[in-house]
Amino acid sequence: MNINGDGIKIELIGKPKTIISNPDSRHGYFAWPTVSLLQDGKIAVGASGFRIEHVCPFGKAVISYSFDGGETYTLPAPVIDTPLDDRDAGICPFGKNGVIFTSFNNSAAMQKQYNKENEYAQSYINTITKEDEEKYLGSNFRISRDCGITFGKIFSSPVTSPHGPTELKDGTVLWAGTRFDDVFGGIEVRRLDTESGETELVGKITTPNRNLVLNEPHMIELPNGRLICHMRCENSELFNDGEETLFTVFQSVSEDKGRTWSAPEMLLDETGGAPPHLIQLSSGVLLSTYGRRKQPYGIMAMISHDGGNSWEKDIRIYENLASDDIGYPSTVELSDGTLLTVFYATDSEEKPCKIMQQKWRFV
Repeated sequence: MNINGDGIKIELIGKPKTIISNPDSRHGYFAWPTVSLLQDGKIAVGASGFRIEHVCPFGKAVISYSFDGGETYTLPAPVIDTPLDDRDAGICPFGKNGVIFTSFNNSAAMQKQYNKENEYAQSYINTITKEDEEKYLGSNFRISRDCGITFGKIFSSPVTSPHGPTELKDGTVLWAGTRFDDVFGGIEVRRLDTESGETELVGKITTPNRNLVLNEPHMIELPNGRLICHMRCENSELFNDGEETLFTVFQSVSEDKGRTWSAPEMLLDETGGAPPHLIQLSSGVLLSTYGRRKQPYGIMAMISHDGGNSWEKDIRIYENLASDDIGYPSTVELSDGTLLTVFYATDSEEKPCKIMQQKWRFV
């Protein structure tokens, strides 16, 4: 039993388990996962993988399934594999059998900058054409109509987010995300047409000031119709090679289906962790998980009993002393009430990151 944060007791069920990795290959780095329960009961985990490091041109957005409650998983299969670096894999079930799978990528120029000393990566980047970038650069997604068995063509979106869109109770799919072409512009909330792949702007969450960058959001709808959006926030200097003095979670709320939003408020301390993922448990409790990249590194959670008005924080699900290359947790609740949190981490700085899970529960 662990006693965390504000005296909240949780029980970790078993040890952290590696669920997606590729340890015997140069392309063994996996990161930025999302876990989701699909309509037929299987667990789906998306991630970016078959990479050589944190920024490299070889990333593929892959999916893996568990049919036994997270005990075993299928080998990861690519869903989005453009010539560019396909990152952050989001999953959004919708309707009876629909699944939206999201990702984004970086330009060849950015990848060249990050891989100056890597001839292996440079040789591949040199094969990327202008036509490749015109076709694929940006935020991409594919849609399955058969619960993740097959996926259709690649669509593009103006916004990106690590964990993907959200289906509302009325069947509307809203996507809270950062504009791919304007990371400093706040968060856009867009309505996604799952037939055409087109999006329409509904509302916007504006940054409190130009020194703060809001990005990597995740949104949830409560039974009363309130929308809650948690988002990563950092200092703008970081994007100009400045020092990271802010890495935390902000919250904004909408009472009118996403058209207007409250002023974003900081929930954690300045380096408390990010980015967030939201879920409402069967008990009604709201759970937001996030990664901490200050010592001690770890996977953290906060809970709300009052619809997001107040939060009990710093519940530690997993601790890692090896590397700050960690995080992007998301959580599902299994049929017996067990919580399953998926994230990425590494055992040592000499080993590539992998996708892991921890089962746990409140006690």
